Amino acid sequence: MARPKRQGERRQQLARAAQRVIAQYGLNGAKLSRIASEAGLTSGAVLYYYPDIEELVLEAINLSMHRFSEERARMLEALDDDPALRLVRMIEAGLPVDGDDVEVRLFCQLGGAAGSNVLAATLLTSLYDRQVSLYQVVLEQGRARGVFSPEGSMLAAARNIVALEDAYGYRIVAGHGAIDRRAAVELVLAYARTVTGHALPAAETPATSH
Repeated sequence: MARPKRQGERRQQLARAAQRVIAQYGLNGAKLSRIASEAGLTSGAVLYYYPDIEELVLEAINLSMHRFSEERARMLEALDDDPALRLVRMIEAGLPVDGDDVEVRLFCQLGGAAGSNVLAATLLTSLYDRQVSLYQVVLEQGRARGVFSPEGSMLAAARNIVALEDAYGYRIVAGHGAIDRRAAVELVLAYARTVTGHALPAAETPATSH
């Protein structure tokens, strides 16, 4: 039997392989044989760690969701208590690192399936609501301190920012010639500046990989 640490590493390796398969083939294409091939293992080895392939697929999706919810929440906790800086860093963290971003490609596949797949629709709704909540906290904090001078609802602003992230994220992975990561960050920041009434700090150099 694999040691607990080794077993955890292997399960994450399989979840990452499943992410790549879902990103390429969609939920319906996440077959045992494809995941095993992507991981460089036999189907039997995959089943040793995940007897239920649906559990593995769900783990792969949850791993992607973790990046855009829990990881961003931890990032906020580690930043200086400056609402403007926190808002900029949130926006940067919400966009693909590049056109090959596997986790964003995975969400694009889920989005395409959401109209007919209850699981995909439920997971995407849950992720959207979590991200909106994070933004709303930052926006309300900025308003309470007089840093932001917004017009209208902060909930509406938070929802719009996440919707813009989703839309521009899709354009990036779809290979839109005029919208790369840098352009998308600036486009979302332009809306954020308008809605908060704050100039906001400049964005950092775009990431090259995740």
